[in-house]
Amino acid sequence: MTHVRSLIIVAAAGLLLSACGSQTAGSPAPVDTTTETTAGTSTSEKPSTTSNAPVAAGGEVTAPGSKLKVGARAVIPLSYGDKSGTVAVTLTAIEQGAKEDLAKFGEKAKGITPFYLRVKVENLSGTDLRYTSVSLRGLGVDGKGTGVIISGDTPKCDSTSAPKTFTAAGESYETCVLSAAPDGSKVVAGEYNRGDDYVKSPITWES
Repeated sequence: MTHVRSLIIVAAAGLLLSACGSQTAGSPAPVDTTTETTAGTSTSEKPSTTSNAPVAAGGEVTAPGSKLKVGARAVIPLSYGDKSGTVAVTLTAIEQGAKEDLAKFGEKAKGITPFYLRVKVENLSGTDLRYTSVSLRGLGVDGKGTGVIISGDTPKCDSTSAPKTFTAAGESYETCVLSAAPDGSKVVAGEYNRGDDYVKSPITWES
């Protein structure tokens, strides 16, 4: 697995956070530090959610549009290439980082402050979900995107995909999603908006 290390900053408000996760083994992505209106990183497998993925015994899929507190667990059907199953996703914390954490991005990071979405992912279905990934995006106090699209890693936020051991029920891993806001603004919530079921009605975690 290799990490995507790119930064894309967009001044317009309300745009979506680009995917922030490690690539699967054998699928490296080039570093991209250009300013664009959309994120252009592509991989051979596209993560999405579908309503017909297997659900773990005793677990109910979290309904689209659900609003949770930070620390609460959402049960989500996950389809990633030829892999499918059910995972539990927990936004465990939202932390403000230091501006110095973005030093490697140079002038492109001027005027923004990093925020870290700490995420725990659990395998509920017991299916082979190794190398899959789950991504959230940060929201501002108005419940909308912050207007900054950013992806990659910092010394305090390591984005990773599921390890090769993520093939049995009960296996879990932790990852970090890098988010950001203009200086003086904050990221106070996170949302999951991947796949057909959640694009229009995301799951939201609020502080």
